[in-house]
Amino acid sequence: MVARRKRRRYDSTGRRAAAAQTRGAILETAHRLFVERGYHATGMAEIAREAGVNVDTVYAAVGRKPELMRLLLERAISGGDEPLPAEQRAYVQEMRAERDPARKLALYAAAIRRIQARLAPLVRAVQAAASAKPELARAWQELSARRARNMRALAADLATTGALRPLLGVEEVADVIWATNSPELYQLLVGERGWEPERFEAWLADAWRRLLLTGA
Repeated sequence: MVARRKRRRYDSTGRRAAAAQTRGAILETAHRLFVERGYHATGMAEIAREAGVNVDTVYAAVGRKPELMRLLLERAISGGDEPLPAEQRAYVQEMRAERDPARKLALYAAAIRRIQARLAPLVRAVQAAASAKPELARAWQELSARRARNMRALAADLATTGALRPLLGVEEVADVIWATNSPELYQLLVGERGWEPERFEAWLADAWRRLLLTGA
């Protein structure tokens, strides 16, 4: 009687790693081209060529061009290859564990400096193309509204410390942080006025302390 051969289990680890590497190369290439040349001037074929893949691979890995831009925005915000909810980000968890309100704001200013270095140049490309591309405009509006909701959560957390200036409500605190952590302000001061990102971080933390906290 002939013994049955054991069927070898297929190991897809290498294939998944190669696919992730290809997707990462596409995203890095698209980010660079959108920032350097703008959204309109960058085609999917050009992204494919620069990334060293064919166009079908680009569509399979990241979707259509608006979906690609949205993915890049999410990636810039999260700081990783995949979108990550705010409550799961390391700096948010560190801020929530911190009891000192001034330290909370300093931690957030440091996070904003890192985020905006990635995000602000992309937002500039989105805003330049949004008037002709409603999908882009909607994507940015949704992200902006989500940022506002997250700022309300931060403002509520700050309120629990009892350190907010008198007469400042949670909604006003949230709006102040939302306006000053924007990519537009980062782009004005760092991109146009030539501030070092570290100077922006220090200024932002100091401004928040002075505007929002007692005894600052």
